[in-house]
Amino acid sequence: MSVIIPAYQAAEHIREALDSVFAQTYPNFEVVLVNDGSPDTEALEQAIRSYGERLIYIRQENRGPSGARNTAIRTARGKYIACLDSDDIYLPEHLARLVPLLEEQGLDLVYCDSYFMKDRVHVGRSSVGRAFERQPQSPPVTFEKLLTEECAVTTSAVVASRQAMIDAGLFDERYRRSEDFDLWVRMSFRGAKMNLLRQVGIEHRMLPDGLAADSYLLKQAQIEVYKKVLATLPVSAKQKRLIQELIARVEGLCQMDLVKRYLRERRYPEARLAAGQAAALLQDWKSRRVALAVQIAPWAARRFLSLQEARLARKGKQRAGSSGTLPTKDGTGSAIIYNQEVGNKASLKQ
Repeated sequence: MSVIIPAYQAAEHIREALDSVFAQTYPNFEVVLVNDGSPDTEALEQAIRSYGERLIYIRQENRGPSGARNTAIRTARGKYIACLDSDDIYLPEHLARLVPLLEEQGLDLVYCDSYFMKDRVHVGRSSVGRAFERQPQSPPVTFEKLLTEECAVTTSAVVASRQAMIDAGLFDERYRRSEDFDLWVRMSFRGAKMNLLRQVGIEHRMLPDGLAADSYLLKQAQIEVYKKVLATLPVSAKQKRLIQELIARVEGLCQMDLVKRYLRERRYPEARLAAGQAAALLQDWKSRRVALAVQIAPWAARRFLSLQEARLARKGKQRAGSSGTLPTKDGTGSAIIYNQEVGNKASLKQ
């Protein structure tokens, strides 16, 4: 068993992540940490010095999260790969729960639920919900359900067969967002057997400057993965239609993100155009209602958006304080006007 950790600007959180690995009740693992050309290398190496030979430490020029993970996987000696981002945390029983499932069920990949955590000044981290609450899972895990995100995999929650990852081609180093989604889809298409464990195994830290924080760019990366699937995999006619429908839907959601951006910036002509394109792509009453409102009174739509976001922010703080769940799927308030998001999560905040 090999735990792989890509590190980029990771000095602040790396000890917490590593301590959570070495606190695992599962007894037999190695840890491969890849410094991906990080600008905080001096601080990072100072932070990890006390771990000594318990770490396999590698430095490389910056190649992004995919390149760092690929280096770690190629270096790893374990039969299984457990992924962990440098700012996430394993709960003590994480590996002890997932590894036996791989063996007992003959799986190539298994993933679990996770707590979403936000840092709070003076009081540490606070849970703002669980992944499977925000995005309910619908097993069994299949190629189609991965595409539609009825089964959505958080990278730090994964333990997988090293050989199955290699056979699928590892992470695509062209991607810095949705690279995990791309790999799980390719593995599944090749016949990899996957399952989920509904118990929480990790704490996933939500950072305001992380790769997953920009909803629009995340959706654009997801569209690129869908297009790659169409171009490179021999999908059936039915699967091709599904992917084309998903591309149209996510493009529509991208336009909705632009509507909100343009309204905030008082760029009303662009907001009208984006709202019309969203309605044409999504073909539902919500998007049509938004397009009509923005067409008639964009200043009023902007005011409504501002009020709703302020209300949501207050409610989110209240719920976070009591370990509740934020009311939107991505936790950023980005689903106010149009509350349908595709929740593909990037995993390395780089």
